[in-house]
Order: sequence, then structure tokens, then C-alpha cells
Amino acid sequence: MRYNRFGNTGLFVSELCLGTMTFGGAGFWTAIADVDQEGSTALVKAALDAGINFIDTANVYSNGLSEQITGQALKDLGVKRSDVVIATKAMGPMGEGVNDRGVSRYHLMHQIDASLDRLGLDHVDLYQIHGWDPATPMDESLRALDDIVRSGRARYIGVSNWAAWQIVKALGVSERRGFEKFASLQAYYSLAGRDLEREIVPMLESEGLGLMVWSPLAGGFLSGKYTRDGEAGGKNDQGRRSNFDFPPVNKDKGFDVIDAMREVAETRGCTVAQVALAWLLEKPAVSSVIIGAKRQDQLADNLGAVDVELSADDMAKLDKASALASEYPGWMLERQGTYRQGGKAGDKPGNS
Repeated sequence: MRYNRFGNTGLFVSELCLGTMTFGGAGFWTAIADVDQEGSTALVKAALDAGINFIDTANVYSNGLSEQITGQALKDLGVKRSDVVIATKAMGPMGEGVNDRGVSRYHLMHQIDASLDRLGLDHVDLYQIHGWDPATPMDESLRALDDIVRSGRARYIGVSNWAAWQIVKALGVSERRGFEKFASLQAYYSLAGRDLEREIVPMLESEGLGLMVWSPLAGGFLSGKYTRDGEAGGKNDQGRRSNFDFPPVNKDKGFDVIDAMREVAETRGCTVAQVALAWLLEKPAVSSVIIGAKRQDQLADNLGAVDVELSADDMAKLDKASALASEYPGWMLERQGTYRQGGKAGDKPGNS
């Protein structure tokens, strides 16, 4: 297990992060989560034993039950607080009231305390806005997050599922007002979904934010169990996508990507899922890849990705199979950028 610097902070996190969305199960979340306390504690132990020091949860996961289970697991295992980095999130609905959602000061201040109570902690290491709230002024949310950090209830702040322009605007507001800045972005990224490479990855590299990847297997699509006829690999294993087909995937192109992944997996003597994770671990913008599991064998397979070494040819093959279609203004930026790459006055595009 390698440990990466978390954005521009002095914090180091394991290259794999244990996601806890599978813990609990209630209402909507029964389609995803059904791991009880005993099973969850065993998964946490296996992750920590493998060198993971980073755990990510959220208040909405199983309506708070995931946080509660995570906190109890840490307590039962006797984990030293300084040995683990705990991240949680807030934004989604946590009640029926009109103010029981969003990233208003009202909601965030309530939810950080509720999350800490469920986790059994006096602080989290990373507190994240879970999504974009069009109803709340950005200044209000950022001031609330700053107050949460200054109060000692969180060490760092981050954001999830925002566009590049929104993040850069927030960084500017924080700079101008002297607020705590976002340290990270949690976003969807996979061999079946590379959209964030258009705007978000260049922004992260420019501004120095860390990237936490969610759904690196595209909701199980890249696990290796799915075939072109849409059926799972075993009669009794229909997979998560049979009842929760998310995130969206272009399956026609996706199966071409899986074909390339299978070739690499055979060459490297590993699983298709491990190839998907190993590809992400090679990307410079990635700080940590969030893995989630319901069973020990699933977790063990994911953990094995850290031992998979992809060659330059492997990466090139996967990059080519999964490449994004050219899109404006990307193709124009690339074309016009060549005017400044030659270094000689009068150079034309394509000249060296």
C-alpha cells in the first residue's frame, strides 16, 4: 500500500480508501447496502490490516446507519484515532423538513454534530459538501465550513460532484475572504467514464486539489462479471447493476473497454476489476480510490490491485480503448497550443 499526499495539505492517505456505502441498509439504500455490524467490522479490520488508513462515509448512507456502524467498528477494533483518516459528507435529505437538506449554514451546522454523534468522534478529518445546492449562496456554505474547521470539528474540507467552474469560484471566494479552502474533490472516474478529464482534472492539477475517486468499477460494470448480453457471470450473482443501474455507462463502448481489460488481465495474471483499479492508481491526479464491498472476497480482490503493475503498453491500450471523443474547446485548445510549443519565432503548428 502506498500513501499519497492529499492535495496541497500535509496529510498522507492510502492509495485505496474504504467506502462504507454498503454498510447498513434502509429505504432506498437496501438496493446497495445490506452489510450488518459484524460483517462491516470484519471489512474494516481487513482494510486496516491491508494498510488502508482512509475511510469515507456520508450522513445519507442508510440514513445515518453507515456512520453509526463505521464508528462502532472503529470502537470495537480499538483503532487509535490518529491511525485513521475519517471522511464524511453532508447535503442530501436527512428528514422530511424543508431545511433538512442542502448546504445552508443551518443544515451543515446541524449535520456535522449529528455525524460526529453517530461516529462517536469529536472530529472528522475531512468534511465534504456532497453535491451542488443551487438554493444556497456559495459564501454562506463556505463560511459555515470555515467555522466548522475553526471549531475543531473537522481538519479539512472538500467537495463532491461539482463542476470545475464551481470549484474554482469557491477557491476564489475562500481566498478573498480568508476562509478554509477545499482540499479535495470526490468524483466519479473510471475506464468507462472519463468525462472529468475534459475540465476537472486539468483544474485539479492547476489548483493542487486531491482527487478521491468514487465508483471506480462503474457500479460493478467493470468488475468482469458482465458480458455483452447484459447478464452477470453466475446464475446466482446478478450484481448490483441488476437493481441499481448507476452510474450511467455507454455499454456498447464499455464492452469494448472490457475486452481490452481482459487482455491486460490475462497478461498480468490478475482480475478485470484489478485492472480497472490499477489504471486509476497510475493517474497522477488521483490521491485515493474508494473501494466498497459487501463480502471479504470482493474486498480482497480490490486490495490486490495495489500489487498490479501495468506497463506503458498496458496503459496505452486501456487509454486508447476508453478514450473520450474529441470535444470543443478541447480540440481547439490543443490545436492552437502548438503555436507555443516550438520555441522559435515564426513556427507553425506541427513544426518542431
